[in-house]
Amino acid sequence: MINSRQKAIMIKDIRGITENKRYFSVLTILPLVFSILFPTMMLLTVLLSPTDSSSFTEMARILPNFQTLSKEQLIYDLLSLMVNNVIPIFFLIIPIMTASVMAASSFVGEKEKRTLETLLYSPLSIRKIFQAKVYASFLVAIFVTYVSFLLTVVVVEVEVYLLQGILLPFSINWLWVMLLIVPAITIISIVLIVRGSAKSTTIEESQQKAAFLIMPLALLLVGQFTGILVFGGWIVISIGLILLMIALLLLRFSMTGFTYERLLDR
Repeated sequence: MINSRQKAIMIKDIRGITENKRYFSVLTILPLVFSILFPTMMLLTVLLSPTDSSSFTEMARILPNFQTLSKEQLIYDLLSLMVNNVIPIFFLIIPIMTASVMAASSFVGEKEKRTLETLLYSPLSIRKIFQAKVYASFLVAIFVTYVSFLLTVVVVEVEVYLLQGILLPFSINWLWVMLLIVPAITIISIVLIVRGSAKSTTIEESQQKAAFLIMPLALLLVGQFTGILVFGGWIVISIGLILLMIALLLLRFSMTGFTYERLLDR
């Protein structure tokens, strides 16, 4: 359970990010790029490309039996593929990037503001402080990701309806992505980044460590996720549950070796 002192730390951290213009701009601009700009470019490429052009033919080749499909069905299937198999990849990247903005400054930010000693001498164990830092970053990352998803749904449906006169169904895989996989990779990312922040001496060093730790994870997920979504169903659910279990275990045992003295010595 989160107590009142942990809530105070979480509110302070969230307020510190929202009041920092540089961090706040990153939290807004990058998600907009991944949730609106990139999906729009992908959909417009399908919708505005002449169906007899070589570029459209190359896109259509990824569909099974594309030569037997009508032009209308080709366009519909390509749009569905983009929406349900490609765009979800962006929602693996958004929470990781969002989490890195806040989590990277969690402990090292306290060091630079010379408030770490006060924080550590508060009536909270170091585990409770660590958890509060993780929860604050998690709430921000999840909020930004879910708002980005709602924007994606609205923008995609409006664009497709205006240009094609249809509404695209979002597959059930989106539910498992948003409820299982996104929270899991968010927790994993934040725990790794917060640990790195606790061992850093400057925010810049912490951000460099965050990129080093998280980018391989993001690239691995992106590289494999399209294939996972093609199968869908229980495979996506199983992957989500496994990642969520790893995330909870990582959160539970991530404090090994952390002491007040080690944090204050750095």
